[in-house]
Amino acid sequence: MAEEALLDKISNLSDLELAALLCLTNEEHCIIDTDPDSVQDLVHELRLIASNVFGLSHAVVDCSEQTTLEDFDNALYTDLPVSPRADSPARYRHDSHLQPSPGFRSLSRSSPRSESFADSRKIASVIIAKDLDEAPKQVQIQALELIRTKRIFTHTSVQSAPKRFLFIAVIAGGEGPRLSEHLNNHMFISHFHNHEDGYPNIDEQESDAESISSVVRKSDSFIEPSLNPVFTTTDIVALQRSSDDVSMSMEVNGYIMNIIAFLRLHRAVSGGISPLATSHFTKLTRSLAPLHGLRYVTPSLVTLAAKKIYPHRICITPPERERSVQWGSNIDAVASVLEGMGPDGVIDDVIGSVEVPL
Repeated sequence: MAEEALLDKISNLSDLELAALLCLTNEEHCIIDTDPDSVQDLVHELRLIASNVFGLSHAVVDCSEQTTLEDFDNALYTDLPVSPRADSPARYRHDSHLQPSPGFRSLSRSSPRSESFADSRKIASVIIAKDLDEAPKQVQIQALELIRTKRIFTHTSVQSAPKRFLFIAVIAGGEGPRLSEHLNNHMFISHFHNHEDGYPNIDEQESDAESISSVVRKSDSFIEPSLNPVFTTTDIVALQRSSDDVSMSMEVNGYIMNIIAFLRLHRAVSGGISPLATSHFTKLTRSLAPLHGLRYVTPSLVTLAAKKIYPHRICITPPERERSVQWGSNIDAVASVLEGMGPDGVIDDVIGSVEVPL
């Protein structure tokens, strides 16, 4: 069970901060969706969350259809170069002469100086991949490889990600799967952030600065990881241990299995539900309990987990491929039933159909 002080900190978290905390606790990764006009603010909010809330270094990867593997790999590194004199990441934060020069990122990879920098740089603890769904397939495969192995192979070396590592795919607009199939399946949770929900870290930054800082905040200016973050490594480890100690009754476990079965059999679902999604579902239900001060999983936590695990995984079947059509159902009637049905609607339909244990 997490301590009371830790629970107090958790209760003050925003939805985005909570999503990041859940991923760090479970050593998993996530998708954050938003409106197209809000992407820049969302990315900046995530940068502040990484630095101020968790004290982690971060890097932003701006993806597009023209993004190459080299572009992707070069963007993964933190702006903090590794000091050869230091034994820990905490020490080089204080070395002012080690801060990156303005031309740091403009160095050509083919130059000897560039290669020496590439060998000494570190992959950031938090990778924010903006518009990852627009990146070419080979770039998304590289992202999947980084998520699975925590390694990137460069021309000169093999770079390893930090032990505390979080990959966030920031995408805009649409419903259902938009990343490549296997990359999408390895994303732990997804969350839609409406701009009306606000950006508390940006607001706090603006309230503490003069008007000129409002211009700086939207640029790519460096944000140094906080030396006194809200959540420390000790807090993360405490939550991990609490999750391991959470119990689950047979009735609640059966409730989870029924939801999975109903999702797989739902007429609007195409392609079924993967076993990895089932594993993520169970893992999330357990990790939610300590955040609510519980030692056991409740049905309400199960439904909450389902709404974060499955929206990015469910693909809606087209009317002509709906299973009842092959048995003679009228395709127009099927189309009218499926009209307007999205992943969230499917999940709500299933939750409303499955009997809740007492």
